[in-house]
Amino acid sequence: MDAESRMSTSANIAMRFDKDVPIAMADGVVLRANVFRPDAEGRFPVVMCMGIYGKDEHFEDAYSAQWNTLLQTYPGLCRAGSTGRYLRWEIPDPERWVPDGFVMIAIDSRGSGKSPGYLDAFSPRETQDYAEAIEWAGSQPWSNGRVGLLGVSYLAIKQWQVAALRPPSLAAIIPWEGGSDMYRDWSHHGGILSSGFASAWWPRQALVNQHGSGDSPFRDRETGERTTGPALPPEVLAGSRANHPEDIARHPLDDAWQRERSPDLLRIEVPLLSAGNWGGPGLHLRGNVEGYMRAGSQHKWLSIHDGTHFESFYLPDYVAMQKRFFNRFLRDERNGWDEEPRVQLTIRHPERPGVRRMEADWPLARTRWTKLHLDARGTRLGWEAPDDPAVVEYEALGPGLDFSTEPFETEMEFTGPLVARLWVTSTTTDMDIFATLRAFAPDGKEVVFIGAHEPTPVARGWLRVSHRAVDPDRSKPWRPWHPHDREEKLTPEEFVSVDLEIWPTSLVLPPGYRLVLTLAGRDFEFPGRPGRILHDHHTGRDPTTFGGRNRIATGAGRESWLLMPLIPAREEASA
Repeated sequence: MDAESRMSTSANIAMRFDKDVPIAMADGVVLRANVFRPDAEGRFPVVMCMGIYGKDEHFEDAYSAQWNTLLQTYPGLCRAGSTGRYLRWEIPDPERWVPDGFVMIAIDSRGSGKSPGYLDAFSPRETQDYAEAIEWAGSQPWSNGRVGLLGVSYLAIKQWQVAALRPPSLAAIIPWEGGSDMYRDWSHHGGILSSGFASAWWPRQALVNQHGSGDSPFRDRETGERTTGPALPPEVLAGSRANHPEDIARHPLDDAWQRERSPDLLRIEVPLLSAGNWGGPGLHLRGNVEGYMRAGSQHKWLSIHDGTHFESFYLPDYVAMQKRFFNRFLRDERNGWDEEPRVQLTIRHPERPGVRRMEADWPLARTRWTKLHLDARGTRLGWEAPDDPAVVEYEALGPGLDFSTEPFETEMEFTGPLVARLWVTSTTTDMDIFATLRAFAPDGKEVVFIGAHEPTPVARGWLRVSHRAVDPDRSKPWRPWHPHDREEKLTPEEFVSVDLEIWPTSLVLPPGYRLVLTLAGRDFEFPGRPGRILHDHHTGRDPTTFGGRNRIATGAGRESWLLMPLIPAREEASA
């Protein structure tokens, strides 16, 4: 349905809403978009997003639990400038953007919602569609020719992908919590197949929104019609989509299929504001940090926050930051953004809300890279390396081992990336290492943070030991780079040294708190709280290979350690 209507978004503010606007692709497929624009003469900058979650599917209808959490966190979400009528999952609220002179466009990706075609998540064809849509928007009579991209998760991943194609009308991007590397951030953490998210996500959030799905329960609140268009026969529907989980499982190495979905970040030249979440291990953190570090953009900023991704994106302070960035690069407003610190972090604390802090570099320039040494005798973590060699053993599929520090005598901050150097072996020809950094209060209670998608510990990292090879040219002392392009099996009982990337963190620990490094051969889950980002796919974890007995060696000749980003106070660092 093509519809054009005018409505009042709030008192004295009018907005024009063009529904199901056709955007023709070069191959003849026509995508459908909702276009929200000022009801006024002139040319305006465009804020665009494209994804597979349904441009006509109301946030509350599809994600009621998250909607209720968001309303509790932000009671004014549907007041003071917005009715909430057009809120969609992970998409900006047009009622908060159009009154400030922006055009807001939401597009159903090929094969989803009202857009026909073959549904293939994160595919090069989908990315090319996005580039063509950007050029369409840049040439419209109501556009000033500059397009900015904004959105969370899937909509952020697509930003990294399309920005590397360099469509001429693209002027700036704000990828909010979304991976920039299909293999390392999404499908295979440390080379281990991530089954829990992709397998559950595909039917629950992708297939339910496939174009032509007659089983979709969602209805457009404006029209009462199904948000996926007229129903297609089941056999046609099945033949009109890829099988994303199976595709991932068929590509266990970082091969051409994976690389087609991982952009060359050096090709990204537009200004960018990359927003990650400390509580997003497994999806919503690493890609934002790596995207910021490796993008070729001259004008780039990194912001890392805490909490859930669906609350931070809509909170007024963050929306104001998004608008200020786009005002600078979509309409050349001299608003002081250029002087903003390049790195803006929420520093977490176990006993009080996080505090925003401005920095100039990532990793922080004043970082004191400090080793916490593992000692197999007593499974300790300490500042001093043990002299005597020792070995400790654990069942690979059991709870693993906890290496603990003594309670800290003074307050300590750790902010930045982490690395574990481990000497390991197994009774089998391969092993998976799940490294979880945890914190405990003096009373023994574990520190648990609200995360992007689940409760989280301090930090997580993963590595399949047969993927232990590193690329020396791309590795940093604080972040090893594994090419994941081959397997090197273990010789049972023969120790090897591995460098394991642990995703970045930020935490201030008061006196009396201690850190624990849990090493296991399976996912860490809090008691009574099943995890979402799991690695238990039946084809990727053969127990005859990954269910042996693993060993960790420490001491002289086989030093195992955890490299920590210790941050001194600014006055101490300058002394």
